[in-house]
Amino acid sequence: MKNVREIEEAKELLYSQIESSELLEKAVSLGIEAHKEQFRKSGEPYIIHPILVGAIVAKVSGDEIMVIAGILHDVVEDTDRGLDEIEALFGKDVAYLVDGLTKIESIREKELISSTSSAKLSKSAFSFRKMLTASISDLRILVIKLCDRVHNLSTLDALREEKQKRIAEESLLVYAPIAHRLGISFLKSLIEDFSFKYLFREEFLKISEYMDGAEEDLKSKLFRFKEMITKELLKNEFTEKDFEITYRIKHKYSIYRKMQRKGVNVDEVLDLLALRVIVKNPIDVYRVLGIIHLNFRPIPFRFKDYIASPKDNGYQTLHTTVFDKSAIFEVQIRTFEMDRTAEYGLAAHWKYKEPQANISTNWLSKLENQRDIEIGEYCDIVRQDLFTEEIVVYSPNYKKFTMPRGSVALDFAYAVHSEIGNRAIGVQINNKHVSLLTELNSNDVIFIATDKEEVPRCSWIDSVKTHHARKEMKHLCNSRKRDIDTQTGFNILKTVTGISREDFKKSNEFFQKISSSESNFRNAVSEYQRISGREFVLKSHSFKSLKVISHQNIIGTRFDYCCHPNLGDDIVGVLKGGKVYIHHKMCSQVGKEIDDDMKMLFVEWEKSKRYRYSLIISISNHRGALAEFLQYLVKLEIDLIRISTERDSVSSDYTLYFDLEIETKEKSLEKIRKELEPKVKIIQLSNSNDSYKR
Repeated sequence: MKNVREIEEAKELLYSQIESSELLEKAVSLGIEAHKEQFRKSGEPYIIHPILVGAIVAKVSGDEIMVIAGILHDVVEDTDRGLDEIEALFGKDVAYLVDGLTKIESIREKELISSTSSAKLSKSAFSFRKMLTASISDLRILVIKLCDRVHNLSTLDALREEKQKRIAEESLLVYAPIAHRLGISFLKSLIEDFSFKYLFREEFLKISEYMDGAEEDLKSKLFRFKEMITKELLKNEFTEKDFEITYRIKHKYSIYRKMQRKGVNVDEVLDLLALRVIVKNPIDVYRVLGIIHLNFRPIPFRFKDYIASPKDNGYQTLHTTVFDKSAIFEVQIRTFEMDRTAEYGLAAHWKYKEPQANISTNWLSKLENQRDIEIGEYCDIVRQDLFTEEIVVYSPNYKKFTMPRGSVALDFAYAVHSEIGNRAIGVQINNKHVSLLTELNSNDVIFIATDKEEVPRCSWIDSVKTHHARKEMKHLCNSRKRDIDTQTGFNILKTVTGISREDFKKSNEFFQKISSSESNFRNAVSEYQRISGREFVLKSHSFKSLKVISHQNIIGTRFDYCCHPNLGDDIVGVLKGGKVYIHHKMCSQVGKEIDDDMKMLFVEWEKSKRYRYSLIISISNHRGALAEFLQYLVKLEIDLIRISTERDSVSSDYTLYFDLEIETKEKSLEKIRKELEPKVKIIQLSNSNDSYKR
């Protein structure tokens, strides 16, 4: 396709994918006539593009109506031919599809722009909803649009670099996930690799250089392994007609993503080589798995059964990873019908005239129905429901739940029911007691223990993955915070002035404002002075990063160990014996004890010009490595705000991964990177306030 430069070559490719017909030839002729004065940036006749779009549609769907719509998709938008003429010549169905494609293109051109700021990202999210709304009534429109995007990506070289990146970014963030959700891996892989080339040129070139150098060796290993599998199958009562074996080197964007997840170089990616065994019926799939595991050593925890638990996009395959001497192979095993669904997804039943696979499109209607919500919230829903890989987990009675990869047990509790999430106090995963923040894996069986009372977990909101869990947790916390703020505001005023509620009858909102604003607190004291005729002198005390407002001398502050508030968290101050004890606002200990008699003072974090960054690193696994790194942070005057860790069970060198949040006076990301790189391997460094990352 990329080498086609002449109209006749484009037609030849089209008819290699679908049988010629009078109606199809009429569509090609109309397209040539309508676009005859138009040329692409590369200089070729414009009509080559829609003909090749038709060829891709034919490859994916084999449906003549869709192919004709693909050939004519730009006619109404870019020429003087109208929709009425299309309908008269080709029928209502073709006209309907062309109209839908025209609407999508109009929305995209006007509004779906590169995400270089939070405003633009948000705007793109809402424009994306309009695109889905325009096509939700007929998914054929989305499939044709994906084919259109594939050909546009294949010809990006003719455009300026800025436009290349914009189109590639849009493709990776919007079109590839749609292809994945529709189950069309054929298009998803093409979109990802084309986009990868333009968005991450340096990484693309490094991977390409390595793959080119290693290609012959990798192909040789794949061929030898294929021959060994074939031999074993034939020894175990399979005939050559019973199965088909294909093999490939993983596509480049897939390799890049694995490098990012694992924090490794391309030569450290274990399963570059993939082999697929396709058989006639499901029972043979499991027979093949047994033969492979008996003859090659499987890697523990790398087996996945997507046949017993299909993905929502209809994908069904057994995955296993095995050793063979010096090489590691990912092996996929499925039936011919499963293979067609995996490659063509929703379009497989058009192409092969088979019953439609069980492909869920709930995500589409869910996104379309989100009308009266804030921009940020809609972005979260889009990211969760479209851009995230899924896992399948089960309740104790084996009800199936599809969750985004990275979900924790508390996400599952909220997926079962909001009240289960709010009252969750413990969890068992596969009969083992673990934390509610334990990350879930496919096929986990999860039991949630609950209490009678709701449990606000405000400091955990960023630890859950799903939008629904975050939304419900925020709602519960906001309600609890309002109660705490009301009581805290009253207590602060009472500690300084000695008032009672009868002396100073004000609304809850009045007291809530006192606890969160120094000016509101001072104004409230001034107002009470006028009412009572008494005078109160307020003093401001500074203790490292804390500021305390009091009517008496304060000898110091202390952080209680019951709640561990971090810099920037919502805090309250409890006065005891001249010292102020600092708690997180949502501390359960304070919540149990707080009443009208608790002495409290106004506290807040000192404002300073410091910058927060998210950092993912890997540290060599030797004794004292973490301690050395933390001491190095102190030397650089970098504060550690948060840290979590994970161990890679496969790699033997860089095996400890740390996700940190740090704070420093240094604004330059590049300077921070240069200071840290001699000590650790940096996988990711980004500004914590970066809206694109959020």
